[in-house]
This record gives sequence, structure tokens and C-alpha cells, in this order.
Amino acid sequence: MTGPRYTPLALSLPATVPFVGPETQERQRNAPFAARLGANENVFGPSPKAIAAMQAAAAEVWKYGDAQSHDLRTALADHHGVTMGHIVVGEGIDGLLGYLVRLLVGPGDAVVTSDGAYPTFNYHVAGFGGVLHKVPYVDDREDPASLFAKAAEVDAKLVYLANPDNPMGTWHSGADIVAALDALPDGCLLVLDEAYVECAPDGTAAPVAPDDPRVIRMRTFSKVYGMAGARVGYAIAAPELISGFDKVRNHFGMTRSAQAGALAALEDDAWLHHVRAEIIGARDAITRIARDNELTALPSATNFVAIDCGQDAAFARAVLNELIEQDIFVRMPFAAPQDRCIRVSCGTAADMDALARALPQALAKARN
Repeated sequence: MTGPRYTPLALSLPATVPFVGPETQERQRNAPFAARLGANENVFGPSPKAIAAMQAAAAEVWKYGDAQSHDLRTALADHHGVTMGHIVVGEGIDGLLGYLVRLLVGPGDAVVTSDGAYPTFNYHVAGFGGVLHKVPYVDDREDPASLFAKAAEVDAKLVYLANPDNPMGTWHSGADIVAALDALPDGCLLVLDEAYVECAPDGTAAPVAPDDPRVIRMRTFSKVYGMAGARVGYAIAAPELISGFDKVRNHFGMTRSAQAGALAALEDDAWLHHVRAEIIGARDAITRIARDNELTALPSATNFVAIDCGQDAAFARAVLNELIEQDIFVRMPFAAPQDRCIRVSCGTAADMDALARALPQALAKARN
């Protein structure tokens, strides 16, 4: 009797996931978290109109979702002033990153990212045999000049840049991103992850021409729109690239309810403004809690705040572990020197009160 015949590439990869989810951690510790502040979810929730639309769509769950996401793509095209041919919808940015890498990266192909940037992108690159080249952050920000110089050096097919950044919350103006494109080498595609751009100051979104073949912009309904569990993301790029996704994507990957909810959320500007205000208030609260404990919170354009713990990664990890002991779920950056920080997602007033009570004790125990 024999088993499956794996590819050499599959045999070479570790069985892992980029993030250990809070549910997994709760099962391991046999206790729930009191404050869920580690996954950058939008605890303020989706638009009530989105919830109602998904509830209504549930009655037709016996149907497959529209394989073209026609109504949602039409609305997104109108929202961004582009055509439907510029838009692809997929299972969150994570799913779209996987499809994009499958389209463009083969064994041995070079890909550039920042050391410590979003690990799910790296996971996809490794899964298709690409070779990752990393550059350091500069002043806690991903650095377009360094990224594009490395891309030219290694003849990269893709370069990944998140603006605003996860895990640091820092950002560049969109105009600066566009100006930096002059240094992007020929034949290299910039993957511009704008998952948090609706949280950011005006002018953060890059004003890239929709037909520019050098850039694909990624957006999501998981953050400001509060629909992380529905898994709805989309990309904006030149139609030639967008049409390529039809070669590899899961055509029935988007459920009817997810499409209906995203469409309703997109149309509810009032709720979007409400959530933005809640996020700003929570960022201010996290900053104040850090300051009250003689720590520094980095300025953030996202729905989380990175708190500089003032020492090294071991100390930050100890603070994180002590917070978890007090039922406060947070995460931290993976790479130095950003791993001197913990990363705290925006939460409700009750979440912020729980953090304010727990952090002094966590710091005291970490210092002993």
C-alpha cells in the first residue's frame, strides 16, 4: 500500500499557518479571551444594512454565488471610477494574493518584500517555489526606495508594499508612492496592499491610473467594513491582468451572502463614517494607555496601534504573554527591530478599560 506522491516542493515546505488564530489559542489555554485585540478585526461590526442583506441572502443559500460577482463589481467600479474590467473580487486579500502569486511566480522566481511585513504573502510565495528577498524597514516604515532597488538587483517579478503598514500602522502619502514608481524596474509588478486605507488620513490612497500595468491595488471588506468572517476582498488593476485571474481563481469561491453583504456595506457611507470615528477614538485611548504606562505608541493610520515597549523582543514577548495570562489577546511584530513592540487592535470602551487594567500588571511581571 502506498500513499500520495507529493511534489518535491510540497515535501520541502513546513506544515504551518501564517497566524495562530485566537480560537486556537483559546482551545490551547482552555479559556476565552476577555478582550480580542490581536487580529485587527473591526469589533464595531458591519453596517446593519450589510447584516440584513446577508440574512436575506441566507434563504437562497441553496444557490451558488454569482461566479462573476457582477453586482458587487459593478458597484466597486462605480465607487472607484473604473470599469468592471479593472476589478476582481476574491476570498479576501489573502485569497487574491494566492491567485496573483500563482499567475506570476514559478520555482526560483525572485520576489521582494520587507522583513517583518505581512507573512501571508510570503506563505504564498513559498508555496509556489518563489525566492523571497527582504529589505529592512526604515524608521518603522516599509521603504519603497529600498524595495524597488532590491527588485532591480534580483530581477524580481513582484514587490509587496502595504500602505498603511501592518504590523506597524505607519504610512506614506499616496503621492509619494506614485513618485517612487519611477524606480520600479521594468517587468516588476508592485502589489500595493491597501487593506487599511479607509482608516488612514486623506491622501494616503495612491492615485494610480487604473490602466497602469505596474501596479495592482488590493482592498478588503475585512477592516473598516467589519466583515472579516465573510472573506471579501478585491483588486484594482489593468484589465489584462485582471482577466488573468479567471485562469486560476475559484469561480464559485464567493458566497451569495458575502456578495450581498459587501454590496450593502459599500453603499452605507453613514456607517463607514461612524466606524472611522470609533477607530480614531480607540487609537487615542490606546495611545493614552501607553503614555500612562510610560510607553510610546507609534502614530497609526490603521485600526490598531503598535506600542513600543522600550526594550528588546524578549521583553515585548514577556509583556504579550502576561497580557494573555490576563485574558487580553494581542500580537507583536515578527522581525527586529519592530519586535520591540506589541500590536493592539482598536476595541470597545470595555476592551480599552480591560487593557488599561492589565497593562501595568503585565509590565511589572515582565520586568521581574
